[in-house]
Amino acid sequence: MSTTMSAAMKRTLAISMLLVASFALSPARAATEADYKAAYATADAAAKEAAGLRNQWTVTVTALAAAKKAADGGDFDRATAAANEAEALARASIFQAYSEKEAWKAMEIR
Repeated sequence: MSTTMSAAMKRTLAISMLLVASFALSPARAATEADYKAAYATADAAAKEAAGLRNQWTVTVTALAAAKKAADGGDFDRATAAANEAEALARASIFQAYSEKEAWKAMEIR
């Protein structure tokens, strides 16, 4: 087995980084509770889809918990940002699950 990253893993990492960066570069404005609830619902749905594929990342669960904690404290900016991060992580894990579903067949067994 090779010690370098497979092409699929490199793509997954690159897409994950782009998704997280895109949320970090969004225009600044104060988030509302409605913004948080919408972002959390989307992130939670994506996390459940990843879990259904048996590929839910622990960092996604951590980001969802951080979003809920920030919202409970009334910090909707931080809560929305954490929910957006959780969604990006969940989407990356979904992409990984699908891309690696068949990629293992291309590996050479030694």
